[in-house]
Formats: sequence, C-alpha cells, structure tokens
Amino acid sequence: MSTVAFLGTGIMGRPMAGHLVRAGLDVRAWNRTAAKAEPLAAEGATVAASPREAADGADVLVTMLADGPVVAEAFDAAAPAPGTLWLQTSTVGTEWVSRLAETAADAEVPFVDCPVMGTKVPAEQAQLQILAAGPDDVHERAEPVFGAIGSRTRWLGTEPGTATRLKLVMNAWVLALTNATGESLALAKALGVDPQLFFDVMEGTAFDVGYARMKGPLMLSGDYPASFPTSLAAKDAALVVEAAGEAADVSGVGAALAHLRAAAEAGHGEDDMAALYEAIVRDGR
Repeated sequence: MSTVAFLGTGIMGRPMAGHLVRAGLDVRAWNRTAAKAEPLAAEGATVAASPREAADGADVLVTMLADGPVVAEAFDAAAPAPGTLWLQTSTVGTEWVSRLAETAADAEVPFVDCPVMGTKVPAEQAQLQILAAGPDDVHERAEPVFGAIGSRTRWLGTEPGTATRLKLVMNAWVLALTNATGESLALAKALGVDPQLFFDVMEGTAFDVGYARMKGPLMLSGDYPASFPTSLAAKDAALVVEAAGEAADVSGVGAALAHLRAAAEAGHGEDDMAALYEAIVRDGR
C-alpha cells in the first residue's frame, strides 16, 4: 500500500484526501489549522502534527495549499526523502512553479506540476480534472492518486509549468465569466429589469453557460457559501494578470481582480468568489 502525505486539507484538500483513503491508500494528512484535518481521522487517515511527520517514509507527497510561498514553506518543513514523488496540485503561477521545480530537483524529488480544474463540489465528487506535467516514468506512480480524486488526467508533457500555464488560461475564462455575470445582473438591477429574464433568455442558446447559472443565484441572494473563496480567486486573478504581462490585454480578468479585492476588503474574503457582485452593484442590493 502506498503511503501519501497530504499537506493542505481545506475546502479542496479535505475531500481529496478522503477519496485517497477510500481508494485504499495510507494517508497522513496535515493542515496548518489542525481542526480542518481532524475530521479525516474518522475516515481512516492519520492526522499528522507537522509536515515532517506526514512525509516521513511517505511514497508520495501531495500539496494543496494557498499559494507558492506557503507550498514552499510546507515542502521545506516536510523534508521528504529523495525519490518521494511530489504531486503539486495548488495553483501557484508561473514564477513559483519554476521555483518549486528547482527546489524539488535540489532535493532529488520527482516533481509533477498538476493543478486541478474544479472547486468544492467536483472535489467532493472525485470529478476534478487534473492537468499534469512531469517525468514520463512517474505516470504509473501518480495514477492511484489522480484516479482517486479526478475524472480525467491530461498529461501535457514533461516540462514543469506547462500545466500551470494551462490552468491560468482556464482560470482567466472562469474569472472573467464570473465578473461578466455580476456586471450583467447589476446592470439589470440598475435598469429595472427582472434579473431572472437574464437566465430565461439565455436558456437553450449558444451563450447559455452553466457557470453563470451557478454563480448568478448566489449574487442575487447575497448568500455566498464558499466553493472558491474570494481571497483565493483574487490570488489567482493576480497570477493571470502577472503572467499575461505586456503580451496580452486581460482587462476582463483585471476587472475581476479589482472587484474581488474590493469584496475581500469589505469582509467577503472567505465567501465564495460570487461575492465580487458586492463590489459591482452600486446602489445597495
């Protein structure tokens, strides 16, 4: 039985780690806020007191943490043995994925850049899509983990960063779409249009988008149970803007970033990213 050290058991990490337990893997889970890892003990995981305790003797190390600096800190604290397979599933951006790959090489740890597509519900349903880039000879070792947490794995080559770049492309679409949904609903309110008509008119058309139907009702209700927290969405939006640089005008994502940051500053940082609506609508709710 493979032993998996799983670092980061928040909204995404906790269900992912649970699926690994149910797949028959020996899971040692760690989270900075220990209370978020403790429920996994009832599912059969071992809750570790530190990253090093989790990684000691592990065959595979999985990181699902907030950003590049936090991932780097956790990896350093874990100090996995040479040969341990590192599956880095967090969204960290182009600069940090390069740094982490270098850190892995120095530690003689095979590194797979493998951010996941999906949020809370797909994670709970083991329906994540894994975007993966790493050495050809680790595919078989990675498969028990990927098969337990996801519905599809896309291997994109061996160069670290390849998967991260595609993840940023996909996130650009998700972020801009969420922001556009908020802007359309806010405009409907401003013009005295029943916002339900927005959804009725798009039904059955080429521009009917499930993501708008998922986030739009949250915006209208003002209730934002977190699937993709605003603070993390803002982090991802900043990574997209940084990666684009002068090569592409990503003003749509830039607008989303401004609204996400404003919503976070207004106290919605832990709420779902749909809370960016609060920064778009100008005349109360």
